[in-house]
Amino acid sequence: MPGALLAGGATAALFASALFTQAAPAAPSSIVAPPDKIVIEVATVNGSGCPLGTAAVAVSPDNTAFTVTYSQYMAQVGAGSKPTDFRKNCQLNLIVHVPSGFTYAVASADYRGYAHLERGASATQKASYYFQGSQDTASRTHPYAGPYDDDWQATDSTDWGQLVWAPCGVQRNFNINTELRVNAGTSDPHTNSFMAMDSTDGDIQTIYHLAWKECPQRR
Repeated sequence: MPGALLAGGATAALFASALFTQAAPAAPSSIVAPPDKIVIEVATVNGSGCPLGTAAVAVSPDNTAFTVTYSQYMAQVGAGSKPTDFRKNCQLNLIVHVPSGFTYAVASADYRGYAHLERGASATQKASYYFQGSQDTASRTHPYAGPYDDDWQATDSTDWGQLVWAPCGVQRNFNINTELRVNAGTSDPHTNSFMAMDSTDGDIQTIYHLAWKECPQRR
């Protein structure tokens, strides 16, 4: 995948997550991505899970998906952890420049990583999406329970009729807040449980798949 704007690293790609609540027009017989490139700028990136320089982003050649890669996104409890390590998050505020005449929504988002949860421990992965100035916030939460020691993958998906589209002709920043949380529960306090948004090679790739439609022409 060629690089997109790398301001703030991985943050840029994450914009692709959109809201999941309002109704949208019926799906066209074919969905064609706009011919021009999407440009993503990072207004701000804050969070214990994405310190500066620990994330990177790439955009697919056909403009239908973005990938965010993290290297230090992990929550943990138990031996060797700090009291604040049980929760990690990454809040992104993104400026998305969409080709003229088009708007976008996120059809699905794929998250993956690795988790080691002792018996009695639990963890959750959560993502929230909203446009600047909107009262609607869409959230998806995926729980995991110990004992667990394996890769994990979670998918947030939305039917076409429930997609929330970026307003046509209006610049609205897009916000995404992801979170990992681990609870020690009844697990042995001398053990360690963790959930990382990364793969076994140390990097996590979060992919956001886009849907496109043309904006109504003004008269």
